[in-house]
Amino acid sequence: MTPETVLTGLLFVSIGVGFAAAILAWRERPEPGATPLVALLAAQSWWAVCIVFRLRAPTVPAKLLWADLAWFGVVSVPLAWLLFALEYTGRDTYVSRGTFAGLAIVPVATVVLAFTTPYHDLLTVHVDAVAGSGVLQVEHGGPWYAVVAGYTYLLGLAGAVAILDLVSSDSLPFRGQAAALLLGVSVPWATNALYLVEALPTAGIDPTPIAFSVSGVAYLGALTQFRLLHTNPAPRKRARQIIFDGMQEGAVVLDTNDYVVDANDYIADALDTPRCDLLGRPARAVIPEYERLPAEGTLDGYLTIEADTGTRPFDVGVTPVENGRGDTIGRVVTLHDVGRYLRQQQRLEVLNRVLRHNIRTETNVIHGYAEEFGDERAADIIKERALRIDAIGQKGRDAVELFQDARNGEHARRLDDLLDACIAAIYEANPAISIEREYDPDDVAVAVSGLLEPVLENLLENAVRHGDHDSPTVRVDVERDETRVHVTITDDGPGINDTELAVLEDGTESALRHGSGLGLWIVKWGTEMMGGDVSFAENDPHGTAVTVSVPVLATDDA
Repeated sequence: MTPETVLTGLLFVSIGVGFAAAILAWRERPEPGATPLVALLAAQSWWAVCIVFRLRAPTVPAKLLWADLAWFGVVSVPLAWLLFALEYTGRDTYVSRGTFAGLAIVPVATVVLAFTTPYHDLLTVHVDAVAGSGVLQVEHGGPWYAVVAGYTYLLGLAGAVAILDLVSSDSLPFRGQAAALLLGVSVPWATNALYLVEALPTAGIDPTPIAFSVSGVAYLGALTQFRLLHTNPAPRKRARQIIFDGMQEGAVVLDTNDYVVDANDYIADALDTPRCDLLGRPARAVIPEYERLPAEGTLDGYLTIEADTGTRPFDVGVTPVENGRGDTIGRVVTLHDVGRYLRQQQRLEVLNRVLRHNIRTETNVIHGYAEEFGDERAADIIKERALRIDAIGQKGRDAVELFQDARNGEHARRLDDLLDACIAAIYEANPAISIEREYDPDDVAVAVSGLLEPVLENLLENAVRHGDHDSPTVRVDVERDETRVHVTITDDGPGINDTELAVLEDGTESALRHGSGLGLWIVKWGTEMMGGDVSFAENDPHGTAVTVSVPVLATDDA
């Protein structure tokens, strides 16, 4: 078997494997990277095809023609590889017409110079017969050949760097894809480098297209085993940038020298400064009152930024950025606009004062003037309604205080102390009631959110007030599991109206569907603020059982 026959056979293997991989990649269009990968495999196969025809050509001019035609594949391989790597890894912002035109200058110039070699010495051709092989060796030289070689390895390295980022990915498919792609590009590149330094006995033929058979197998494995193109990392980089730019709070990334290395659109708008003007500047020149910021954690108080619409207050947090070795390499400063929250808090404070003083004052006046009415029945109705208005005002105050307590932070209380306080308050207002306790002392020896107190107070009050006899009976049961405690309050009254429960389930009231008061709303809101849930069930033979489940914050033996 002649060397020519062996080379031809190996080249056909390379062409067949590359063609199969190209078909699989073509089917994945328009997935990111599919089209340039097809171009890469086609260029590799074209290069190998040209060598086959060069070996089989009967005359020297014909062999030189195929050598020139091979340049279309030679110069397309590095360009297609880089475009694939950029698009596949989500760096497609660099893949533009301008970028493509710039990168295509060297390939186009190379092809032109290859077909015009008789008229210049930039890309020279030397033809020689390899002794004893029957193979005609075609060697290229000249200054432009060095340019092409540098261009090829530079683009190959740039694409490999982009792929290397996936080697440390948390996703096994991405790691497998990266390994296969790097293997596919490194074997031909290494083979070509060894050929250029004349370290391989190649019988006068560039063995790089033969090494493409290894590339084709690697790409086939990536496409079939690691779902290359089907499971694609391209959205990750863009999605993270979208999240960073689209988050509803400002973010500034600083390096270890406190210079701005990144900033999102939100903070650029808040500072009324274009994002490009923020980058590279000292943080002290960008963030007002920067000296107040902690090295890590949350700023005490608020940071104020002057804007055209007035002063804007911000909550500020500082988070260190660490590398894989745990060394701090920078910080992220986040700024959350709390202007709306502060305005809402001011409104609640005003509402609380109105509910606390104004309504009570007005109802006392109404109650007092009702005594002047000659009609005793009308006076009793007026008094009853005045007291009801006062009760609604009290519930409104309770709701406002609930929201304020929730914003001030979660205050832990022992459940047994909390139950004792609630039951004592109900007994004081309703001495005739009977409250039964059904729980193990260990089950209430836990800490829960203090927001549970107004929730239980309203449930007990509701159970007593809506009883259908003078001495209602209420039972309190407590059960506990590993993470939550379940408090059930059962009464023997007529039960809660279905309309009330439907309104609570909807989460809002309307002109046609509304509850009778704020008590059950306080129960619902308070439970939700604690991260718990509330459920309603019928009691046998009559009455209602309401169960509130809330997280356990701590235990005595914790």
